[in-house]
Amino acid sequence: MQTIIIMLDPAKLENPDLDLTYEFPVRIEEYTGDTVRDNGYDYVDGDVIALWLETENAVSGAEKVIELIKAERIVDNDLSKTVEILISEEDCAEIEKCRKIYPR
Repeated sequence: MQTIIIMLDPAKLENPDLDLTYEFPVRIEEYTGDTVRDNGYDYVDGDVIALWLETENAVSGAEKVIELIKAERIVDNDLSKTVEILISEEDCAEIEKCRKIYPR
């Protein structure tokens, strides 16, 4: 498996509802037909939330996630303007082992 990490800074969100940590991964799974799956979340750098996702192909999986955040508001948030997306070919990769692909 490969890794996608979505970094969410609640201070940048229109609606910093913590339901986002549950509803967003579920929506990603639905949107990608379960090719990108929830793999947990944690707080990093203070209040920033990192959502870990697993997939067979991080590049194509991340492209689908980017499509989703550009097409839909998630828990009343336009995430296309606030998230950072990182990927790694490693399984359960730490943030330091990932490369940022969004925003470019």
